[in-house]
Amino acid sequence: MRVFVFFDLPVLTTEQRRAYVKFRKFLLKSGFMMMQESVYCKLALNGTAVQAIVENVHKNSPKEGLIQLLSVTEKQYAKMDLIVGEVRSEVLDSDERLVVL
Repeated sequence: MRVFVFFDLPVLTTEQRRAYVKFRKFLLKSGFMMMQESVYCKLALNGTAVQAIVENVHKNSPKEGLIQLLSVTEKQYAKMDLIVGEVRSEVLDSDERLVVL
């Protein structure tokens, strides 16, 4: 199973920024992987492990903001569609980048 954490935390004040950084570091130290900004994912062995992860996130969540948790099976996770746009590079891969000194 996989556990997703989606969050939207305020970062207007210094206190809120500290809470954001603390929560993000907690996720990384707990084994979550960043998929996008404010979207993290962790692999869980079974439903019991999912419950433990959810409880741990509840204990370490900041007072303000929105945090959402979603658990999916590996079969559901495998059905995820990935849409990647065209990657543009500012690096020239031609003779134009040759500099003669």
